[in-house]
Amino acid sequence: MTVIVTGGTSGIGLASAKKFLANGFNCVTVGRSRERFDKIKSELDGRVEFVSADVRKVSDCERIISRTVELFGGVDVLINCAGIYGEGAINATDEKTFDDIFATNVKGTFFVTRAAVGELIKSRGAIVNVASDAGLKGNYFCAAYSASKGAVVAFTRSLALELASFPVRVNCVAPGDVLTPLTLNQLKLSGETLEDLAEVYPLGRIATAEEVAAAIYFLASKAASFITGAVLSVDGGLTA
Repeated sequence: MTVIVTGGTSGIGLASAKKFLANGFNCVTVGRSRERFDKIKSELDGRVEFVSADVRKVSDCERIISRTVELFGGVDVLINCAGIYGEGAINATDEKTFDDIFATNVKGTFFVTRAAVGELIKSRGAIVNVASDAGLKGNYFCAAYSASKGAVVAFTRSLALELASFPVRVNCVAPGDVLTPLTLNQLKLSGETLEDLAEVYPLGRIATAEEVAAAIYFLASKAASFITGAVLSVDGGLTA
């Protein structure tokens, strides 16, 4: 069994790669930086390969899949985790920022999936996309990012219907804030604390990357064999 994890060198993607490797999967970790992968490779226990790719480029999306087939013979699970976050009022959001957010979060998810569909049909596999609570509700000063993650949610539901007859299952997770290096860096820049962030969550804290990875693994596993088109909130009750 082989899983592809885009954005797999940090945060939720890295935690997901570890989860699948721990359960006996071969893993192809995708990222833009070989150097970053080399730094975390010792954390990955199992048969793992790295593919350097930029999911904003269709040719790279296609190469991810062809290289995975070369390495492991096929694809059983695709995790679309590559994404970027951006904040700012609409008047402060320029075209480049908008394009970067949509090219990574939407275009990348779409075209990696398009390239993988043929292999996933052969394996009767599963796709799990990483959306966000921001794709389910409005967030202040976050219109471009929220719109991109809303697109991922709609894409997930539509593709689940399209591929159901093969059958390839398509689901997504919608995390709230997650304790990752990126989040900690954002807190430093904003002057907020983890306690400030946790106050809005009914469970009184934010998620760990491992908790989101567990939800991703569940949706990809046989335990979720009758689940497709679902959006699983992993947000401590925030959207409730």
